[in-house]
Amino acid sequence: MIGGPFFVLVVVGVVGTGLVAGVFCGFSTFVMRGLAALPPAQGVAAMNAINVAAVRPAFMTLFAGSAAASALIAVVTFVVWPEEGKVELLLGSALYLVGSFGLTIVANVPRNDRLARLTPGAPEAAVYWPAYVREWTFWNHVRTVASAAASLVYIVALA
Repeated sequence: MIGGPFFVLVVVGVVGTGLVAGVFCGFSTFVMRGLAALPPAQGVAAMNAINVAAVRPAFMTLFAGSAAASALIAVVTFVVWPEEGKVELLLGSALYLVGSFGLTIVANVPRNDRLARLTPGAPEAAVYWPAYVREWTFWNHVRTVASAAASLVYIVALA
């Protein structure tokens, strides 16, 4: 069984990845649906404002801190190589680092950046908006599942 400071680190990983999964789930299940129901100019403006607000200490500490915790869990697992839970710990770390943090960088942020370059009332924004909502939400679903799975797998490692 995992104990001591490593136990605390894994609990931090459980909580962090679980909270991130909840944020992403909220976006996938109702925020993006609400934004998609708005006229494109309003949806683009609202999403751009949300994207600016997201890059603040509260969320970034949770999001990047969970990535740091996941990376540290993987490193400690390789060093300590516990008898039990090693596969789950490494899988949980990979799920979060690749499926949540990594996907954000390669799938969601580029879409956010492109949206930010558009003027909300411009014809180009109206054309891009439906594709943005569809693609961004798809990748957000993947991030949601990966973050939730990471949290669950970390819990299994502690059991």
